Amino acid sequence: MSLADKIFIQNMRDILENGVWDTEMDVRPHWEDGTPAHTIKKFGIVNRYDLSKELPILTIRKTNFQAAIDEILWIWQKKSNNVHDLNSHIWDSWADETGSIGKAYGYQLAQKHIYKEGEFDQVDRVLFDLRNNPASRRIMTNIYNFQDLHEMHLYPCAYSMTFNVSGNKLNGILNQRSNDMLVANNWNVLQYSVLLMMFAQVSGLEAGELVHVIADAHIYDRHIPVVREILEKEQYDAPILQINRDVTDFYDFKVEDFSLENYRFHLLGKKLPVAI
Repeated sequence: MSLADKIFIQNMRDILENGVWDTEMDVRPHWEDGTPAHTIKKFGIVNRYDLSKELPILTIRKTNFQAAIDEILWIWQKKSNNVHDLNSHIWDSWADETGSIGKAYGYQLAQKHIYKEGEFDQVDRVLFDLRNNPASRRIMTNIYNFQDLHEMHLYPCAYSMTFNVSGNKLNGILNQRSNDMLVANNWNVLQYSVLLMMFAQVSGLEAGELVHVIADAHIYDRHIPVVREILEKEQYDAPILQINRDVTDFYDFKVEDFSLENYRFHLLGKKLPVAI
């Protein structure tokens, strides 16, 4: 079985069996019919994925590999906050008439700051340190900028990455304030695993562990029947990720530089209701 399947199943069963409901609270999300979108949740879930062993992608349900890679490049490589630079429609409901999602995600990574070595944005500073100061314990990013929250159409969910080089391996910690476990959990895990692999490749390192820290890991009430169905699906082995090894500059990566071999998966039998 895929390790991602195993961890996902453990998390979901723990939430369903031991989670806490927010049905007595006034919640922000709602369903398209206006009904409050309540959740059952667990606080403080921590998962570890050894990227040297396999790609953490679900097989008990399909994760849209290409769209996930496209979005992580949109945020970290293009440093964009405009949906017109994205090849999917996942952000359309948060965009204004110009396509902007406000001062969120890629916008924050693109802001430059002064260091003793010069001026860098957050992504370029990470790349500089991985090449020039890999022993640093300060290689990190954070896009939860309180000063700009009022101009973000959605507060960042996955908001910080900490990178750490141990020997010749690049490890990372992804911090997430909130995670819709059915819709976004493996999406985020896959994205930041591949991001870590990209950074490792262009820095002459090997990918090590991704540690995923989730403050509020939740399942929406109307998703529970789908979750129970997915948990009973047959599990397959993880596919093999192929990356174009000729790429040595992070800004040269394209979606086409990544492919999966032998990705077997199950499709959802119905369209998921969307909480907004």
